[in-house]
Amino acid sequence: MTSSRVRLNNCSKARRVSASCMTFFGLLLLPLMVISVEASDPTLFRDARIFDGEADQLSEPMEVLVEDGLITRIGNDLPMPTSALVIDVQGKILMPGMINAHAHIMLQLPLMQAIAADEYAFAYTAVVAARSLLDNGFTTIRDMSGDAFSLKSAIDQGLLPGPRIYPSGPMISQTSGHSDHRAPGQPSRLLDTSSRSPLELAGMTIVADGVPEVLQAARENLRRGASQIKIAVGGGISSQSDPLDVTHYTEDEISAAVAAADNWGTYVAAHVYNSKGVKRAVRLGVKSIEHANLIDRETLELMASNEVWLSPQVMIFEAELKGFTANQQAKQKQARDGLHQLMTLAASMDYRNIVFGEDIVTSLAGLDQINQELVLRSRWFTPVQILRQATSRAGELMALSGPRNPYGTVGVIREGALADILIVDGNPLDDISVLANPKDNIQLIMKDGQVHKDIL
Repeated sequence: MTSSRVRLNNCSKARRVSASCMTFFGLLLLPLMVISVEASDPTLFRDARIFDGEADQLSEPMEVLVEDGLITRIGNDLPMPTSALVIDVQGKILMPGMINAHAHIMLQLPLMQAIAADEYAFAYTAVVAARSLLDNGFTTIRDMSGDAFSLKSAIDQGLLPGPRIYPSGPMISQTSGHSDHRAPGQPSRLLDTSSRSPLELAGMTIVADGVPEVLQAARENLRRGASQIKIAVGGGISSQSDPLDVTHYTEDEISAAVAAADNWGTYVAAHVYNSKGVKRAVRLGVKSIEHANLIDRETLELMASNEVWLSPQVMIFEAELKGFTANQQAKQKQARDGLHQLMTLAASMDYRNIVFGEDIVTSLAGLDQINQELVLRSRWFTPVQILRQATSRAGELMALSGPRNPYGTVGVIREGALADILIVDGNPLDDISVLANPKDNIQLIMKDGQVHKDIL
């Protein structure tokens, strides 16, 4: 058997962390610590058929050179740096690491546990979620509500395996909105300013009313390193007090969030299902709409004319909501019933700015199956369209953070892009379900030039 690995000399630098004993309490202090991480040696992939994230067909067999965490050369007969690791891809598919544009990495505790959990339980569960996402081939996520800042730091510094995180911080909503998870018997905030849900006390969501509070909430998220701001301008499924047809926040409050983000060179994403809420958000400068299951053609055309991003999901609307009330389950059905029209409209319009996302909460088991979302989208889209949604299109959305983008170019195989690479056995451009079995078919996972998995 011929080895698919050749190292040009015996010098190999493995990624190392200069911390002999890192406890969980140490993770809480990550922003105060200096971690030493050595870069890996250059890697040359040979005999790879490339899906670059955009093209509708594979390249002829080519070589890809990775140096210092970046893709530096693509071509044939590339010069090999000293100590390069040469990987013979053997004609398999080389594609970008995938991007999950609507994740909740901190919110995977089962519902009843989350109500009473402390920050340690959220953190331990998030560590497992991070590993699961990376194992499934997702090298980047946009986190859309949660206190993910310390986890992001730990992953960036090499302490934990996981995708790079574009954090929103806690989602901002009004009283009675999608971030307000108080029990019905809890007192009004007018009577008790400390009246908060367990999720809000844990920093996973935040309730803000009026322009001053919305500004403060957005600025606090930006202070902590948010790459974008997320607000809720309509009802949600998991929250109890907000039907899907209602609109939330006044125009002044939405404009305040947009202004706060714009002052930092970034954008606002808005949770909303209905046409009225979407139209108002778009008119006021929101650049990404999350869900949108109940909108009509006129609304989607308005989004398209303003180059607004659409971040829909499929799998969560077909999942069983364990532990949820009859009201919440009814709202899930309402959203599921509207989803087909949304996706059919998007496909018929060849809606360009559409991305992959999963929105799974309270289920590590569900998160481990997220690649099924790729298959479910094949009801409306071709394999190459779905792949673009999970790579190049989502990469463009990540870049919308402008100077708040903490990383670089993601979602493409291109010189100068971050070296996030998957080697796939089987051709997902012909059969997207190849990616639904990541354990066997995603044979190599590289993130930032570091090999996370290799069974090639």
